[in-house]
Amino acid sequence: MKVIIGGKPAPPAPKVETLCIDEDASGQRVDNFLIRHLKGVPKTHIYRLIRSGEVRVNKGRVSADTRLTTGDLLRVPPVRISERVAEKEQAMAEQVAHGAPARDFPVLLEDDHLIAINKPAGVAVHGGSGVSFGVIEQLRMARPQAKFLELVHRLDRETSGILLVAKKRSALKQLQDQFRTRQTGKTYLAMVRGQWPAKLKVLDKPLHKYLLDGNEAQAGERRVKVVSRDDPDGMPSVTLVKVRASSADYSLLEVTIKTGRTHQIRVHLASEGFPILGDDKYGDFEHNKQLARASAQHQLKRMFLHAWRLQLHHPASGEPIELLADLPPELAHFSAAVLAPRPD
Repeated sequence: MKVIIGGKPAPPAPKVETLCIDEDASGQRVDNFLIRHLKGVPKTHIYRLIRSGEVRVNKGRVSADTRLTTGDLLRVPPVRISERVAEKEQAMAEQVAHGAPARDFPVLLEDDHLIAINKPAGVAVHGGSGVSFGVIEQLRMARPQAKFLELVHRLDRETSGILLVAKKRSALKQLQDQFRTRQTGKTYLAMVRGQWPAKLKVLDKPLHKYLLDGNEAQAGERRVKVVSRDDPDGMPSVTLVKVRASSADYSLLEVTIKTGRTHQIRVHLASEGFPILGDDKYGDFEHNKQLARASAQHQLKRMFLHAWRLQLHHPASGEPIELLADLPPELAHFSAAVLAPRPD
């Protein structure tokens, strides 16, 4: 029976949520995660829920400063939020449900358990934070018969390349376990300005996520920075770098991440004085503008970061799999132009 209050259906009774923590949330404190997830709920109530033991990670009690890890199962108890917030979230959900256009993406591998797609740059992996819809919403609209489609991991909006989607809950859990325990091999192609020092092969620098403050338009946006090893908020982060090709002006790098921190490659390379070309958060902004101009000799309008290779084990058979996604045309053309041998 539908209950009507004041001419509107009463909001549904809140239910227990079980959330699987992905790489983007890995390293966050439980309290900070819940504050962002439970919009409209007073912080005092969130801390009361944690102290009462109603919030659990992998079925165990936690404290406010417990750090979440990729693959953790977070139990969020029923929480009532204000009617205004509930209406806003419902409107956003309806916008996503009805506004996401059906779209298929280039498929690298597909079977009954997973889909590996080649995500183009400029497309978010999911809706939220000012984005009405992303890859997963468009994929669900394109495949209405699919009973289960969930992202296994994430890529930044401006990063292209390999993205995994699970078609079964068992596959999702198994694949996320592989990411969490670092059984996967993830290698990206990145272009930087200048000649990368060939001896600089390992970047082992802790990273810390924070939000921009102030009155600027970017206030509230997430950023990441390198911190000292004794910083209590620093998360261990390891990146391996190999020079794939270079010229006097640019270096094309194979970058393998041993940890999956937010913006890890972008921040690690920038910290060495070699920001990724086209990076609008940590890059050389003046050089980026020059490359994006129509008059540029070799034009580049996006960030040169591409998820090129992914090594994993099949979630059902355990068979080793290596996925490769070639550079998209705009990056391949730029690379060929700036790395071409110069005439004598």
